[in-house]
Order: sequence, then C-alpha cells, then structure tokens
Amino acid sequence: MINKLPHGLLGYPALALLMSTLAYGQKLPVKPNILLIITDQQSAESMSFNIGHQYLNTPNMDRLAEQGVSFTNAYCANPLCIPSRSSMFTGRYPHELGIQANEVKKLDGGEFPTLGNLMTNAGYATGYVGKWHLPYTLKETAVHGFSFMANNKGNGVDSLLPASAIRFIDIKRSNPFFLVVSFINPHNICEWARGQKLPDGEIGTPPPANQCPPLRANHLPSKNETDIMQRIRNSYQSGDMFPVSGFGDEKWRQYVWSYYRLIEKTDHEIGKILNSLHESDLDKNTIIVFLSDHGDCQGAHLWNQKTVLYEEASKVPMMISYKGLQPRKSDFLVQTGIDLMPTLCELAGIPRPEKARGVSLKSIVTKEDNPVEREYIVVSDKLEQGVAINGSKPEPEGRMLRTKRFKYWIYNEGVQRETLYDLKNDPGEMVNLANEPDYSDDLKKCRNALVEWGKKYKDPYLEFMIK
Repeated sequence: MINKLPHGLLGYPALALLMSTLAYGQKLPVKPNILLIITDQQSAESMSFNIGHQYLNTPNMDRLAEQGVSFTNAYCANPLCIPSRSSMFTGRYPHELGIQANEVKKLDGGEFPTLGNLMTNAGYATGYVGKWHLPYTLKETAVHGFSFMANNKGNGVDSLLPASAIRFIDIKRSNPFFLVVSFINPHNICEWARGQKLPDGEIGTPPPANQCPPLRANHLPSKNETDIMQRIRNSYQSGDMFPVSGFGDEKWRQYVWSYYRLIEKTDHEIGKILNSLHESDLDKNTIIVFLSDHGDCQGAHLWNQKTVLYEEASKVPMMISYKGLQPRKSDFLVQTGIDLMPTLCELAGIPRPEKARGVSLKSIVTKEDNPVEREYIVVSDKLEQGVAINGSKPEPEGRMLRTKRFKYWIYNEGVQRETLYDLKNDPGEMVNLANEPDYSDDLKKCRNALVEWGKKYKDPYLEFMIK
C-alpha cells in the first residue's frame, strides 16, 4: 500500500505507471523530474568505473553508471566552456550561434530558445544552480527560462551547490522539475598548473611522482604533427596562462594526481544531491543526465587544459541514469551540443524546436528500437588564448569530423592543415596519416563528408574546407 506520494510526482496514476514498468527494467516514467549535472573540464574516461580505483575513486559517478547508459563516444560541440554550453542549451551548432570562443555575446531568446524556456513552457518547474557561462543575462528570466537561480555569479562555488539544489528539490509541487547543477571542477586544475591558489579550496600537496598516476601513453607529440599544432603549442606554453612548457615527467604525473583529486571533490558534492533524492524517494521518478562541457588533456601530446581537438579535450563523459535501468555502455556517436536538447525534450514528452539539430538518445536508453547508425559528428574550435611568437599570434579556427573509425580535422592556418587519425588502431592519436598514400581514400571520404555537412548547415567555414 502507498501511504503517501513523494512530493514532485504527478500523482497516483503516474506512480502506478512507474511501478508497473520497473519490472521490465528499461521503461521510463511519463513526465519525469530531470536532473542535469554538468562538470567542467572532465575527460571522458576520468571516473573510477572506467579506469579502476588505484588512482581515482568516484563512487557517486559510478553509482550513476550502475543504473544507466554510459555513452563511450560522446564529444562536445567545441572544447571550451561558453561555446560548448551555449550549444548544449540551444541545440544549435556553435557556428550558428556565432560563438566559437569564451566571448561576451548575448543571444536572442526568441531565435535561440533554451532548455529553460522549453521546460517552463511544458509545465516544468525550472532551476539552475552553479556556474552559468551561457550567452543570456542572468536576471532576464523570461529570456533563459530558469525561475530558480542560485550560486550563479562568477564560476560558482561547488561546496555551496548541493544545499541550493536540495532546497529546490524539496519544494513541494504538483508538477515535475528540471534542475541544472553546474559544477566548476575539475576546472581548478588550470590554477594548479599556474601555481595559483585554488578557488574552490586546496587539495593537498602531491606525493612523489612514483606514487602518482603514470604519464599518459600518448604524452609526446604525434608523428607528422602539422606545423600549426606546433606553433599553437609554443604560443600557449609561452604565456602565463599555460606555463607547462617547463614541466618534466614528475610534474606531469603530479598534475594528473591533482586533477583526480579535483574530480573526487566534485564527486563528493554530487553524492549529497543523489542522497537527498534517495531520502525523499524522488529517485524513483527522476532521470539524471551527467556530462561535462569539455575535457582536459592532462599532458597528452604535452598539452594541458582544453581547446584542442585531441580526444582528451573533446571527448566527454555522458550518462543517462534512472533507477531500474540495466547498466550498459553504448558506442553510438554523440555530439552533446546538438543531442542534449532533443534527448531531454523526448524524455520530458515535449516537442523539440523546429531548428534544433541532433538526435534523441532515448531509444538507446530504453532499447525500444535500434537507432539508425550515425555516420559522423562534427566538432569545432578556435584557438585564441596563446601569445605572439616571433611577432605573430596564431588563432586558427578548425572543424573536426569523427566517424566510427577515423578522426579528421582541418584548420584555416598552417602549411599542411589536415590531420587524420585511425582511432581503431591508434586510439592515442600518435600518427597523423593525412599524407599517407594508403589512407588517401579515407582522407577524401572525410573531406567530402565535412564539406557535405558544411553545406547542409551553412557553415561559413566551408571556404576553408578542402574540396
């Protein structure tokens, strides 16, 4: 017998439906609560259920994986905060938004409706807690659509987010909620690399290098690396923002140790929210989507931070979790910037905007049908944070096309502007095959596919794509 209804549910019929479908293990509730958790600068593999517990322990992220689908080929729209987040919340490509860097720009909420607008209009109670970094003014609720806002100034403070999130969750309501909790970490690794005080609190002194995680297997630059990548690396590492050019092997290993500690701090805060959902019985009617806006290179190819198109920076964790789902992994190609909105819309039972790009991932989660295999996804970037080298500052803009096997990218600067990696045989991206005769047909296919995409979505970058 049901003695009482947990607040936040739609009433007895919805609860009955939920209970009747749980036995099948794959069904989702109608009009569920939706919790979207975003971390900042977390690479795809950086959770203990992926890499083991020797160097990293993320029990709460693991907890989400234990009752959800983990997407192992999820990529951000652009490996930088504002363009990535702007794409996620509008369902549009960065070039359509005109945002390729961390620039101050305001979008028209009518032309580019947000997830907040869509959920509010569908009767959801909407809340946003934590780091903002979206191209909408915080105070203009009618524009971005989130009625409950907390800890949004600056980058937010992670330790304050659970209390605000729980306060929103505990509001007694008859309608479902959509809550975004946006953490800043492990982004503090940027300050750590610069020897600065960590904004969200210290993590202790790293132990000797032999007690730290090993260097990444792809620590060195890749063979046949293009000239622009070398120029960009020199430009970035010569400034105060990326002072890692002097890092030796020991310092890089301590970097990864510190990065993992920041992820663990975030995991701890996430656990508080998950515990609250469980204690209030709301986990039975709440779908949780977990992802990061971009990754961190962690010394791969001698890079730290993000912006580049290497796997560590552009590939992100993504999980859709719900109590009763059977844990599994999907290698479906996901581009989070364009796929998040249609996925959340379908989960909430609301129509997606006409101009939203991407596909819904719901059918993969529920196994209701077999999705049409995706041929490729496209990611963009613009590297503009370095310093001038010999009087010239490189600021190349690029596009990356990822198929099931290959990754191809092209920049609008440099002598040899193309890169091609065979991720099946070279997952660490250590050999650029763009000039290898044996791969000329694969190179042409990727070129043609990118041009096809550019024409379809009216990307002005088309003029730089090799035909």
